[in-house]
Amino acid sequence: MDKNKDSDRNRDISVDIERNRVRVVISHGEDREVIKLTLDEARDLRGKIYNALEDYDQRKHLRID
Repeated sequence: MDKNKDSDRNRDISVDIERNRVRVVISHGEDREVIKLTLDEARDLRGKIYNALEDYDQRKHLRID
């Protein structure tokens, strides 16, 4: 069994609104990271994630010979 795939199954990401902040909680096994972002930071992160996913989609179609 692939250890990476097994460890990914133990990862949980939750996103909640907390007054004027966006609260992101990433749990992995017993470890837990809490990040509180302003609304502007959350919007900036959303854009960066979108751009990274678009870049990934374009790259996976490139063929390297």
